[in-house]
Amino acid sequence: MKFKYLFPNKYKKIGWFVLIPSVIVGIIITLGVEPPSFLTINVPAIFIDELFGDKKLFGLVKTNIFDEVLSILIIVSSILVGFSKEKQEDEFIAKIRIESLVWATYVNYGILVLAIAFVFEIAFLQIMICNMFTILLVFIVRFNWLVYKLNKAVDYEE
Repeated sequence: MKFKYLFPNKYKKIGWFVLIPSVIVGIIITLGVEPPSFLTINVPAIFIDELFGDKKLFGLVKTNIFDEVLSILIIVSSILVGFSKEKQEDEFIAKIRIESLVWATYVNYGILVLAIAFVFEIAFLQIMICNMFTILLVFIVRFNWLVYKLNKAVDYEE
C-alpha cells in the first residue's frame, strides 16, 4: 500500500537529530535560563500590541527570536519524526500510527481541559505554550513505543 502523506524514512533520522537537542534546550529555557542576547533583532510583525503602546497592523518589532526559532525547530523536527515512513511500512503500522494520533489528541485536549479548569494567569500561558507541542510529542512517544513492542514481539516469535 502506498502512503503518499508520509515523508521518506531518511527524514526520520534528520528529525531525531534536531528534535532531541531542541527539546532539551526548550526545557532549559523554560526553567529560566536567559536566551542569547545576540538574537534580539528587528523582525517584521503582522500584529503589534505593545504593553504600554499602540496596537497596529504590520511593522517592525525588536524582540529576541530564540523562542520562535526553537519552536519552529521542535515543530518541524517532530513532524519529520512522526510522519516519516518506517523501514517496513504496512497496514498494521498505519493502524498503529492512526491510533497513536487519536490517543495523542485525547491526551492533548485532556491537558487543555484540566488547564482551563485549574490553572490561571501566567501559569496558564506557559501550559498553553507547552500544549502546542504536546500532541506531536505524545504521538511520537506512543507510536514509537508501540512499534518497539511490536518489533520485540516479532523478534521473540522468531
